[in-house]
Amino acid sequence: MPNYFNRRQRDVLTEGLVITIEPLIAAGGSTVYLADDGWTVRTNDGSLAAHHEHTLVITAGPPILLTAA
Repeated sequence: MPNYFNRRQRDVLTEGLVITIEPLIAAGGSTVYLADDGWTVRTNDGSLAAHHEHTLVITAGPPILLTAA
């Protein structure tokens, strides 16, 4: 699953699935691009940005947060 909005995305979260939630918070615009190294994501306007990740296990009840402090 992509970590950006895709209105065609129809995957269903099922019990036992492990996923990550990866918000990217930018001080400027919301448009980004993938750098030539194929890994680094940069903001188009060069503004400061931060990326964080949480890993979750999907259960029949509340999800289990694996990255809890």
